Amino acid sequence: MRQPVDLAKSYRLLNHGPTVLVTSAHAGASNVMAAAWSMPLDFDPPKVTVVIDRTTYTRALVEASGEFALNIPSRKLAQATVDVGSRSGREGDKFAQYGLATFQGSQIAAPLIEDCVGWLECRVIPERHNQDRYDLFIGEVVAAWADPAIFRDGRWVPDADVGSIHYIAGGAFFETGKGFHVETD
Repeated sequence: MRQPVDLAKSYRLLNHGPTVLVTSAHAGASNVMAAAWSMPLDFDPPKVTVVIDRTTYTRALVEASGEFALNIPSRKLAQATVDVGSRSGREGDKFAQYGLATFQGSQIAAPLIEDCVGWLECRVIPERHNQDRYDLFIGEVVAAWADPAIFRDGRWVPDADVGSIHYIAGGAFFETGKGFHVETD
C-alpha cells in the first residue's frame, strides 16, 4: 500500500540514510541499480542527491531521460538489492531476472518498485560539473510516496514492524531498528 507524501516532508524519506534502488527509463528501456550514497539536499523545492557511476547503464538512461526514481527497500528486498547492485542492466532485464514487480509513478517514466517502503520521483537538475567530476546527480522531487504502515503524517513510524535497510558492505545490512521518543517543545 502507498499514499502520497507532502513534498515539503519528502526529505524525511531519506534523512536517515537508507540504501536506495535507483530506477530509470528511456526509449522503452528501463533499469534498476542499488545506491548507498543518496541524501536530501533542499526543502523548497525539495531536492535530493545520488551518486550514479559514469559506467552504469542507469547513468546512461538518467542522462538521456533527465529523470530517476529513488525506491527505499525493506528487508524483504535485501537480496534483490545486492543482486541488482552486482550486475549491469546491459546484460539483461534485472526487473524480470530478480522478480521485481513495478508500478507507474505519477510524474516520471521510470518504474517504481513494489514492496518498498518509500518512493521519490525526481527530475534531474543539470549540474554537469558535479555529474562529470563526482558522479553526483541532483534531482528535484516531483512526487513522493510511502507505505502508511511505516511512514505517515510526514514522519517514520518508530514502532513499525518493518524498516528501511542500510548497506554496510559484503552483503551485510542494518535494518532500521526500534524507535523511541523524547520530549520536544
